Amino acid sequence: MTTQERHHRLPAPTAGRAALLLVLLLCGAALALVVDVPGVGEVRRWLDDAGPAGWAGLLAGLALATLAPVPRTALSVLAGVLAGFWGGLALALPSGVLGALAGFTLARLLGREAVTRLAGPRLLRADALLTDRGVLAVLIARLTPVLPFTLISYAGGLSGMRLRDHLLGSAVGLTPGTVLHVAVGASVGAAGLGDGRTLLLTLVPLTLALLALAGARWWRRRAAPAGRAAEETALPSSTAL
Repeated sequence: MTTQERHHRLPAPTAGRAALLLVLLLCGAALALVVDVPGVGEVRRWLDDAGPAGWAGLLAGLALATLAPVPRTALSVLAGVLAGFWGGLALALPSGVLGALAGFTLARLLGREAVTRLAGPRLLRADALLTDRGVLAVLIARLTPVLPFTLISYAGGLSGMRLRDHLLGSAVGLTPGTVLHVAVGASVGAAGLGDGRTLLLTLVPLTLALLALAGARWWRRRAAPAGRAAEETALPSSTAL
C-alpha cells in the first residue's frame, strides 16, 4: 500500500463515526415519514395543561425536528398557529438557531475528520473559502428557500467553518423567512379562532415580513456575485492545476 493510499484510508474510529452520522440521517428521514403528528388542537390542549414546561418542551422539540428532513417552513407556521405571532416568533427563531447548532455540532464531531482525510485539493480550497467567509456563505444559504435547513447545518459542520460564523449567519438569515412563516401561521390560527382583532394585528407584521423578505432577497442577489468572484479567486481553474 502506497503512502498516498494510507493517507486516504480512514481509520476505523473515523469510519465508524461517519457511518453513525449516516445512520442518524436515515433514521431521521424514516421517523419523519412514519411518526403520527398530533393535531393542532391536541397540541394546544397539551400545552395549556403542561404550562411553562410544555412550552420549553415544544421549543426543544422544534429544534430537534430540524435535524430530520422536516421542512422548517412547516415548523415555523406551526409555531405561529399554536402561539400567535410574537409567541410563535419566540419559539421559531431560538429553535432554529438551536437546531443549526445541533446539526453543526453533530456533523463536526462525526464527519469532519473523514472529510479532512478524503478531501482533494479543490475541496480543501473550498473548505478554506468557507472558513474565511463563513458568515456570508451561511447567510446566503439560509436566504435561499430551496436549500434544506438540515443540509446547510451539516455542511457547515463538515467544513472548516467556525461555529460562531455559522450561528451568526443562521440567526440573521433565518429571520426574514421565519417572521413571514410565523405570521402566516398566526393568521391561520387567528382566523380559525374567529378573533378578528388578533387577525388584523397579525396582518401588520405579515406585511412587514413580506417587505423584509423582499429586501433580503434583493440583498442576496447583490451579494451572490461578490461571493462567486471571491470563490473564483480562491479556486484556480482546472487548467492551472
